[in-house]
Amino acid sequence: MSRRLVRTAAWTATAAAVAVGGYAGLVSGALPVDLGVGRRVRPLGPQALDITAPRDVVFDVIAQPYLGRTTRAMREKVRVLERGSDMVLAAHSTPLGGRWKAVTVETVRFSRPERVDFRLVRGPVPYVVESFTLAELPAGTRLLYEGEMGTDLWRAGAWWGEKVAGRWEATVAGSLAAVKLEAERRARR
Repeated sequence: MSRRLVRTAAWTATAAAVAVGGYAGLVSGALPVDLGVGRRVRPLGPQALDITAPRDVVFDVIAQPYLGRTTRAMREKVRVLERGSDMVLAAHSTPLGGRWKAVTVETVRFSRPERVDFRLVRGPVPYVVESFTLAELPAGTRLLYEGEMGTDLWRAGAWWGEKVAGRWEATVAGSLAAVKLEAERRARR
């Protein structure tokens, strides 16, 4: 009886460790799941923000961590892995609480001065495309964020996508607020 109990406990502990490790890998983006089966796509955004700064200034603020020198504050969030003239491959880190952080790898393409496009290469879901579109206004710039996220495995994937999308869109909203703050600061100088 005790041998059977030990074996059951060992199997249970192993299954729990695999489940926790799999969840941690999925959340952090270290274990991406891209099966291409039962794909469901949902919108991200739109989020619009009016910024009291010229479009070129707003574009420069968005592009700086990728095409220019990364500031100390941004180094913990963005790491450029490969750089071209109008596109980079970048790793983005998002704190999840405690020592946990999600790392996504994305291509970022720049079409000066009106557009920045992002495409997920590796992350907690198999498919994300996003864009920042910059439109001139009489008193500044409108920054529009739009995108879509795809998950696999039908209803289970859609459930996971809802969980990820909430955090994803909140992170984008924080980034947009930081862009607005810095662009308006630069415009006042």
